Amino acid sequence: MNKIDKSLFIIVIIACLFGSLMIYSASSVWALYKFNDAFKFVKHQILFLIIGVIISILISRIKIKKLYINSNKLLYIAIILLILVLIPGIGTVRNGSRSWFGIGSFGIQPSEAVKLILIIYTARYLTVNEKKIRSIKSIAPILFITFFIFGLIMLQPDFGTGVIIVISVIGMLFIAGCNLKFFLYLFIVGIIGVISLIIVAPYRLKRIISFINPWSDPLGSGFQIIQSLYAIGPSGLFGYGFLNSRQKHFYLPEPQTDFIFSIIAEEFGFMGIIIVSTLFLIIIYKGFSIARKSNDLFSKYLAFGITFELAFQALLNLMVVVGLIPVTGVTLPFFSYGGSSLLITLCGMGILLNLSRNI
Repeated sequence: MNKIDKSLFIIVIIACLFGSLMIYSASSVWALYKFNDAFKFVKHQILFLIIGVIISILISRIKIKKLYINSNKLLYIAIILLILVLIPGIGTVRNGSRSWFGIGSFGIQPSEAVKLILIIYTARYLTVNEKKIRSIKSIAPILFITFFIFGLIMLQPDFGTGVIIVISVIGMLFIAGCNLKFFLYLFIVGIIGVISLIIVAPYRLKRIISFINPWSDPLGSGFQIIQSLYAIGPSGLFGYGFLNSRQKHFYLPEPQTDFIFSIIAEEFGFMGIIIVSTLFLIIIYKGFSIARKSNDLFSKYLAFGITFELAFQALLNLMVVVGLIPVTGVTLPFFSYGGSSLLITLCGMGILLNLSRNI
């Protein structure tokens, strides 16, 4: 058996450790105030980091064919979990979304696992249907499953995760060589869907308005993005220095989650932005390189799907933080606080490391 891509593994560990360091910096003030323990959040994150690294190493050693064979079972389990989390008494509500299974002070978010599982299932589906993939009829089943899962996630609701899942599958269909007319139809359906979602939940329209002009509601829907820009704007080349963020002092709400990049930029300035961007670019480049060099279709689609999903989620988060798109509630992989997100991201990296053995 060939060796894994050690440089990819090292870069991932560096990103995780830097992320943990920044979670401590971003959360310490709030954690000390709320829990009388400045290390509250970072201790949880490091625990999931250790578990995630162990699992990723184990995944890097299994036969990748096992994922191919068991993709259907994994999908059934994922759908069952998405249904169970919607049931009061089983799923718990956090920040307005019934997205979690509560285990003591910890929370497990099944929608995070679904992102990876659906990529595995889609990779197998595209491999099996390789010769007829240009037919719109042949991709109808995978679209039905994708939008069914999207619907379950929207019942929580978790629009950001739902968008990532849909775009990841569409990206894989594009790479597989789907008929280009399909994407035009899908775009039209997407526009209608977005309008419908706004009508159903008017708060989404407020987010769009606050995105266009955050100062129209500076203490309400525009508050987060304004505070984020206050963090990034004056940080300069090297920032205020580690632990010296001003916005984490009860200005930027829960900065250790979706807006941690704002704190990184505030404390490390433009150099912090360069460091984070470089780490992501290396990981993404290596992921696409593994996809390109893989010898079989399943491995190619799987490596591409995992890498594309990571790249899209990171891009989505960064665009929110700098005010290019409305707030979506999407975390920054490796950096944002969140055990489920980190665990599943590391599982995805474990699969990439596994696939790197065969190139």
